[in-house]
Amino acid sequence: MLIVGPFLQRMILPVGAIFMALLVGAFFILAIGKNPVTAYAALLKGAFGDIYSIGETLENTTPLILTGLAVAFAFRAKLFNIGAEGQFLMGGLAATWVGTSLTLPMVIHLPLTLLAGVIVGGLWGGFAGFLKAVRGVHEVISTIMLNFIAMFFISYMVTGPMKEESALNIPQTARIADTAQLMNILPPSRLSAGIIIALLVAGFIWWLLWKTTVGYEVRAVGLNYFAAEFGGIKPNYNMFLAMMISGGLAGLGGAIIISGLFLRYQHGFEPGYGFTAIAVSLVGANNPPGVVLAALLFATLSQGALGMQNMADVPQDIVYVIQALVIFFVAAPQIVQALPDWIAKRREAAQAEAEGAQLEGGQA
Repeated sequence: MLIVGPFLQRMILPVGAIFMALLVGAFFILAIGKNPVTAYAALLKGAFGDIYSIGETLENTTPLILTGLAVAFAFRAKLFNIGAEGQFLMGGLAATWVGTSLTLPMVIHLPLTLLAGVIVGGLWGGFAGFLKAVRGVHEVISTIMLNFIAMFFISYMVTGPMKEESALNIPQTARIADTAQLMNILPPSRLSAGIIIALLVAGFIWWLLWKTTVGYEVRAVGLNYFAAEFGGIKPNYNMFLAMMISGGLAGLGGAIIISGLFLRYQHGFEPGYGFTAIAVSLVGANNPPGVVLAALLFATLSQGALGMQNMADVPQDIVYVIQALVIFFVAAPQIVQALPDWIAKRREAAQAEAEGAQLEGGQA
């Protein structure tokens, strides 16, 4: 008898969702008069056809792994971190400041640059966790607001105190020092050593969640707040901790994208990794290995889209349709499963309201 491990069981749904999304996507491609096989072959060639394409795909995978882990870690505590984008951007700004302001040896400067991103991202996420734990403010509301605060604050910094004097057309910061830059590991692509850091962090988060007391308590709070509290776990502290770690992961993603790719902060830099991370976490079943694979999937679709358009004459917008379909097919079973309960509750509420109206009518 074949025994399927828990991780493989959790991955059955996402894998099936990917297959269904590609299948439905094929019908869309047929509808515009193109060959789906040719289109998907072009997509794969655009993502993995040569060394440059492979490097670019993996470079796009790096921030998606870290922001996906950020969202997944918060989900484990039953917290919906919509603020990964703001935490990512603030981490990138912090890394830029350290990278441009300090003159240090690389052995100190580079780790300090990345650490700055972790700390500032962690504080940004931790503040939302603090509001949730102490005041009961819903994390969706607080993180959305913090996203806007982050974007406007960064706009002020890049166009004001941190603006490079020689910048003319597009306000931007100075280039970070060479000692704060991650090395390129696959020329001629732009792939930096950040991918190695992201994979190591994914392994660490898996260990933290499933092999430590911290991870056990975070997961316990996510599974049942009151049972965890009854068992001696501090739910509010663990919610705060989960959001702080989540923010730190997203902030590290921002620091790596600055140190390994852009090397400076430009006005209007909003790549959207923090929002894509929600889909990455969902498809990856909130599990670090799954998040890594989901990040690679979304990076492959993104990088291969241009190749599909150039080589197969299929609009790259089809890729966004496929991404949306993946999310839909992952979420659909949960929606269908929850629908009967929702209908039953609505009926109970309507019945209670009708009975209340009858009682009031009888008393009158």
